[in-house]
Amino acid sequence: MSDDTIRLVTIGRILRRRWRLLTVLAVVGALVGYGTSLLVPPRYTASAPVLLPGAWEERELLTQAEIAASSVVVDRAAAALNWTKVSRTELRDRVSAEAADGNIIKISGTADTPERAQRLADQVAQQFVAFAARISGADTDPDAAARPEALRQLVTQTSRRITELADAAGRGQTVESVQTRTELAKLRTTLQEAVDKLEQADPAAGKAIKNNMVVMGPAPRPTGEAPPTRTQLVVAGAVLFLLLGVVGHLAAARMNRRPRTGAEIARVLGTAVLGTVDVPAEHPGERPEGRGPRAGVRRLLGLDVRWDVPAPRTSDEAGRQVRYRRVHARLGDGLPAPVSLLLLVPEDDANALRAAGQFTAGAEGGPRLRLAAVSVSRPMIADREDEAGAVVLLSPGSRTAGELAGIAEACADAGHEIAGIVLVGTVRTGATGQAGRRKAAAPALAAGADATGSSG
Repeated sequence: MSDDTIRLVTIGRILRRRWRLLTVLAVVGALVGYGTSLLVPPRYTASAPVLLPGAWEERELLTQAEIAASSVVVDRAAAALNWTKVSRTELRDRVSAEAADGNIIKISGTADTPERAQRLADQVAQQFVAFAARISGADTDPDAAARPEALRQLVTQTSRRITELADAAGRGQTVESVQTRTELAKLRTTLQEAVDKLEQADPAAGKAIKNNMVVMGPAPRPTGEAPPTRTQLVVAGAVLFLLLGVVGHLAAARMNRRPRTGAEIARVLGTAVLGTVDVPAEHPGERPEGRGPRAGVRRLLGLDVRWDVPAPRTSDEAGRQVRYRRVHARLGDGLPAPVSLLLLVPEDDANALRAAGQFTAGAEGGPRLRLAAVSVSRPMIADREDEAGAVVLLSPGSRTAGELAGIAEACADAGHEIAGIVLVGTVRTGATGQAGRRKAAAPALAAGADATGSSG
């Protein structure tokens, strides 16, 4: 697993074999999310739309949205609201503005109650409209609206006076009078054109029309909490802890450096692998009961079942017996007959103990086997008697390199030479294999009892 690519099948295997633990983690995460929701007060958000008439570019709308949420506008709203328990800095964090379609600035305010959220949004919208009108110059001079009309009246009076002067110049009896009347007519035309151009190019008038913003009614009172709600926090906590559980399993598998292949185990023990035998996979009700509360918790959470091994393949009793006979025959290769071998099994390897029961029960016509269960934490092996060597029987991936090295050192101290390694795998059996499994259970238990007495 440490060098393999993480695939979906690995995630599925974790979910299938660790669903109890993951369920507990999800429940704990939901409780943490619920506790967080109790510490965080509920929030409500109300929005007030402000219409900007005229033609606006997108960058201009974004600028107006920044102005609406600026500290100047928010401070004016804070002064108008006069909330004693809320500072202006905190109020700025509760106000936001964004440009929407149709030249609309959407101003949002967040508060601890729906009423206060509505008042905040409405007040900020009003202060924004007032501030925009002020900086545009639309309301700086009260007489600004009357100036265009006064100019028109002056132009009318001037045109009337020009007409009177033209009439007084005569009806065109002389050349001088005709020239005078012509010049006066040109002067009147030029004056009217200048006034028309002045009205069209008046920037103050254009700004006044463009910045005539309108608050499109009061902000609707919110009916629900603003995210994150209590339900969202509970769901987020459950999902987060579930993901942490899956990631934790993957990280542990990546960091696990236990030898998993026969070549790796043989390299640590300095010998060769003689073969692989199979035992039926245990159902939950058939596992040996551990002692103490820790073992009970492991069984409850499903931690007593390894998840990082592939699903066992299907096999029948006849095929398994053939494997046992072939491996048992290899045990005596190169050794003088009759020969006796010490069969070393880690005392906490349940599958290896069951396989040892099969070996001792069917050891006929080959080397005699003496079973010895070894503690991997403090390995101690009885001194050599008439054994020609020792055979290590264990499940791949169940022991670390240090534990295997400890077993090899214990064998060397007792004068035993490791003659080979036998690996134990698990298989699934059908209805026909149930009887054979029950028959093999008794020798395994008996062998384990004898091994306790033979190990030092």
